Amino acid sequence: MIPQDALGLLQAAGDPTKAADMARYHKIDRPYLGVPNPVLDGFVADWRNTVDLDGRLVLAAGLWDSNIHEARIAAAKLLTQARIRPDDRAAWDLITSWVPQFDAWDIADTVSIAGQKRLVADPDRLETVADWTTSDHMWTRRAALVMTLPWTKQNHPKAADLAIRDRVLGWAAAYVPDRDWFIQKAIAWWLRELSKHDPERVRAFLATYGDQMKPFAAKEAARKLP
Repeated sequence: MIPQDALGLLQAAGDPTKAADMARYHKIDRPYLGVPNPVLDGFVADWRNTVDLDGRLVLAAGLWDSNIHEARIAAAKLLTQARIRPDDRAAWDLITSWVPQFDAWDIADTVSIAGQKRLVADPDRLETVADWTTSDHMWTRRAALVMTLPWTKQNHPKAADLAIRDRVLGWAAAYVPDRDWFIQKAIAWWLRELSKHDPERVRAFLATYGDQMKPFAAKEAARKLP
């Protein structure tokens, strides 16, 4: 499968009416095809089953470079996999090359889910993510929290995972003065997910920083506290 063939399949599956609706919803100036999500997921599943890793990397890069909304979503989903063998950084490097190009939440979050898998596979990659926290690009700063969401989910984390949890909470604390809605939402998202497994850390964070967060974010962060 080459990128042009894959793009042809996506274009043939598009719906112009749905594409116009998507463009109005996302409000980002790029091509939209109007491919329904189940159809898009079916294409991705087929490509993942029939194309080897090197081929998928080429395919994902080509789809991404098209700048078509559904193609960028498909590119990310092609690399969303808990185990990639060999996990020799190629997939991680491709994912991180996309981060500075983020400009919309749907694409950013889909890529970040792929990034989560690669971070869990090799937590040493967090050193790259740490550099994102001081970026001038809001979506890059936001990705540091979205990609590290797996560290909110352990009920009984090991010491190394607790250290990562506290490190990311430190990043979130540094973000609190940032009034951007997406940054505040990301802080709230991280805290809300953590509250299901580690409510005391969330209470401590909110006791220190809650009054400095935007009210909607502080409320959302506390919404799942027991």
